[in-house]
Amino acid sequence: MKSFICRSCSNPVTSTGRTSVDSGASANLELVDKLGHLGDMWSVDGDADAAVEARIRIGWNKFWQMVPLLTNRDISLLSRGRVYSSCMLHGSETWPVRKENEVALQRAEMKMVRCMCDKVKDKVRSKELRDRPGTDDIILVLHQNRLQWYGHLLRKEDTDWNIRLQTKR
Repeated sequence: MKSFICRSCSNPVTSTGRTSVDSGASANLELVDKLGHLGDMWSVDGDADAAVEARIRIGWNKFWQMVPLLTNRDISLLSRGRVYSSCMLHGSETWPVRKENEVALQRAEMKMVRCMCDKVKDKVRSKELRDRPGTDDIILVLHQNRLQWYGHLLRKEDTDWNIRLQTKR
């Protein structure tokens, strides 16, 4: 069993079965089940579970780095909301997202917004909390990003590699 550990990822990636393939250019490529690159995760099965988990982990890391600013009561909540932008959606335009992935993203985002609004234990509706700093629902933003990507693909020519890749699915 081979492992690939990306420098930016904290989890090792393992492969099973066949461990390499000949690329024909006098180089063997290692086969792995999951691959992390530029903060995104790709898996063999083609679902977005690994990518969503990685994005949530990275989102929390970035959030905790910015906590002194995001929880500072001397700064207005609207200004903190402008500073807070969800980095959990980087690369999400092409994710084949399922309901479980949306729930996980939404749960993580609402925990961050509750921390920012200092309403961790209060019973306040999510929509009301999101309105205070002026943030949008992460699922709405996810769908907007996907539609924006789809529009981008529609404007491309049929010979473009993105179009060929999308039609092979």
